[in-house]
Amino acid sequence: MRAYSNSDVRRRVTVASFETSLPAWIYTDQAFFERERQTVFRTAWQVVCHLNDVPHPGDYQTLDFLGERVLVLRGEDGQVRSFHNACRHRAARLADGTQGNCGHRLVCPYHAWSYGLDGSLKAVPRWQGFEGLDLAGHGLKPVEQEIFLGFVFVRFAPGLPSVAEMMAPYAAELSPHGFEDLVPQGRVTLRPRSVNWKNVGDNYGDGLHIPVAHPGLSRLFGPSYAMEAAEWVDKLWGDIVETPSSNWAERGYQSLLPVFDHLEPAARRRWSYYKLWPNLAFDVYPDQVDFMQFIPVSPTETVIREIAYVRPDARREAKAARYLNWRINRQVNAEDTVLIQRVQDGMATSGYVSGPLGPSEVCLRAFARRLKDQIPEAALDRAALVAA
Repeated sequence: MRAYSNSDVRRRVTVASFETSLPAWIYTDQAFFERERQTVFRTAWQVVCHLNDVPHPGDYQTLDFLGERVLVLRGEDGQVRSFHNACRHRAARLADGTQGNCGHRLVCPYHAWSYGLDGSLKAVPRWQGFEGLDLAGHGLKPVEQEIFLGFVFVRFAPGLPSVAEMMAPYAAELSPHGFEDLVPQGRVTLRPRSVNWKNVGDNYGDGLHIPVAHPGLSRLFGPSYAMEAAEWVDKLWGDIVETPSSNWAERGYQSLLPVFDHLEPAARRRWSYYKLWPNLAFDVYPDQVDFMQFIPVSPTETVIREIAYVRPDARREAKAARYLNWRINRQVNAEDTVLIQRVQDGMATSGYVSGPLGPSEVCLRAFARRLKDQIPEAALDRAALVAA
């Protein structure tokens, strides 16, 4: 499926071209949330970590997602594997925290069953009564895993295409960034928000609010901000202008951002945003890559999970640019936090059912279509659903 850009659709503006946004009730409804859990998220790929987050044998990273608990573990053989983070005996959680190192064995804190770094069950203390147990058949339960550009993706049921297939429209332009060589800058940050996960995703793909609500991005990008939607990925981007910003952090970023020779000239001053269906995003800058994940908790609760990755670069200008990048985006995040809460508050009122989506809102339209394809009820307002 080819990508359709906002410049494409602007040439065909008609009244009939307007579509309707997702209905308000699915941003607050518990039953619909449970439907999403089973239909959308069990088959969706989720990022746990980057391979360079677990560089040594015994290193692990964990992810808790809608009741599932995943453990990504580096083995003695150097391979990285994904398992359910639960003992095969009495289901006790094995690895604590978001990251760590378990040494040469993963030992259950409940009854001391121990597992090798390949997930195999190695020992059962107090063997009496378990003599007939098939150790080989009681290793850790694997979780389906795909490594894409160095990132470890997992899912809990088959359904969507592979990550590589979904990201194929943008593989060539991402390749020069050297994702495989990225290393973490800091640790994972968890930011709870009292909103539906779709609210966060909608805001990420909403380009019309940039000139209204993000003056800093408007100063940085000028009129260059654009967007397009492929089958599974939404892309937004803007080019850093040369006109000095009135804000010191933005002005400093403009002037200090060094040349990254591994990038194509067009990408050296471009901020690109890629949102992979349904709830993953990569903010790709010349100086770093920020990963974001919108983790659903309830119909009105979401945790934004994020971490920055960088290519090793000791230049002072690169370090300064990354600091200024953080300063700029801290302000953007603060602005978005207020906006998404305003929208969530409005979704709970009886006065709003849904709204028109303009032709240039290509990412919002694509997001809505994907959800409606997987859950047809998402196309109905509450009254129509009750009548049905």
